[in-house]
Parts: sequence; C-alpha cells; structure tokens
Amino acid sequence: MRSPGFYPAGGPGASPAPGPGGPVPPGAPAGQHRAAPPPPDGTGHVHLPPGAPFGVPTPAPTATAVPDPTTTTLAVLLIGPAGAGKTSVAKYWADHRRVPTAHISLDDVREWVRSGFADPQSGWNDHSEAQYRLARRTCGFAARNFLANGISCILDDAVFPDRPVVGLGGWKRHVGPGLLPVVLLPGLDIVLERNAERSGNRRLTDEEVARIHGRMAGWYGSGLPIIDNSQLDVPGTARVLDEVLARAIASPPNW
Repeated sequence: MRSPGFYPAGGPGASPAPGPGGPVPPGAPAGQHRAAPPPPDGTGHVHLPPGAPFGVPTPAPTATAVPDPTTTTLAVLLIGPAGAGKTSVAKYWADHRRVPTAHISLDDVREWVRSGFADPQSGWNDHSEAQYRLARRTCGFAARNFLANGISCILDDAVFPDRPVVGLGGWKRHVGPGLLPVVLLPGLDIVLERNAERSGNRRLTDEEVARIHGRMAGWYGSGLPIIDNSQLDVPGTARVLDEVLARAIASPPNW
C-alpha cells in the first residue's frame, strides 16, 4: 500500500517511472528493459597509471647544466626531530612548487586511527609499532600513486639513524630508490621553543625532545644532506631545500 501523500514522479495518476535502461519496448516480454546507452566520452572513468616504485631522478643531460628541482617530479623525505619544522616547511615547499606537488605527513596518517590509537609517547610497543608500519606503508602507497601520475611528493617523518624499525629502509621499500631524504636539524633550543607552542599529543616533554634531538645528531656523517634551519624562516628553509635537492638530483645520495 502506497504511503499517504506519496506518488510517482509527475503527481497523482502518473505512470510509474521506467525501470533501469528506459521503458519497455512495445511487444517486449514483461521484465525486459532496453539496454542502457554507453556513457558519453569524457565522463566517468579516468584511467590512471598504477603506482610503482619510484626510480632515481634523471640528472641534467650535461655536466654544466644545473638541475632545476622546481620543475622535476620528485619524491622527498623530510626527516627531523619534533619541532624541527618538518611539516611547516613541507607544506610551504609543496604550496610554492611550479609543478603539482602533494604533502603527506606520517603523523597525520597515523592519527587516522581514532579509537585505539597507540600513541608512541605512552610507550613503544607492538600496537604502536604496528600502527606506525601501517601508516608508513599507506603513505608509501599514496606517494607511488601520485608520482606515477606526475605529481611530486614530500613526506615527513621523524626517522632515526639508529632504529631500523623507524629507519630509512622501510621508506625506500615503500616509495622506491628515487626517494631523496633530507634532514632538518636546528639547535636544541629552537626545537624546545617550537615544541612549547604545540598542543595535544603533538607536544612532548622537554626531556623527550632533548632525547630525540640527541639521537638525530647521528645523521651527521651519514652522507645525507642536513639543513640547520636554526636561523632560517620557513621560506628561507624551502629555498635551501631546493638547493640541496638540485645537488641530490645531480648526484643521488647513497643510502
């Protein structure tokens, strides 16, 4: 029985709407519908190249040419302690590129988990490690898909030189050998000051900040490019990052 006030389109007395594919042709058996026409060109399905491991960027064709990182499709991993300015620099750098660029933050992806979030500050355990690994794999999957479709990526994460679980190996495996790691490492006083401005679970204790900063010093001597942005604002750090990347394209680091 039809609900009071409910009528087919067109009001009381109107015929029921035709089924999928249009009205039944005259003389057709009951239940038969006309085949739906194919969708017009230019709408609906867009074919995208599948993501694959990102290869090493092609250097400039001649030794004298200076690589231009602002027009090259790149995959960059920005490393540093809490308060180094990774996310601010990554966002600014991505916003001001002359080619399409995406920013992917490991911390943002970790925090997609709402109920049952395993905060590493509460102790590194099987739960927090599993969620970290899952977030890193998700970031790598997203980066490969962006890169395969011509969109550069900058990822940021607090990667440690002395902890394989949160080390470079996983990033290289998930994104590809063309990933260019760069370390942001300002002085301890700077990271303490920036950490004090944070809120929520992004803010660490001073002791934890000092411990992380001390371990990050292990990147010195690793062969990775390091930017001390203690005296640089975000735009200035982004400019130095472009200079570092130009050198890395010309001579990719061994890592």
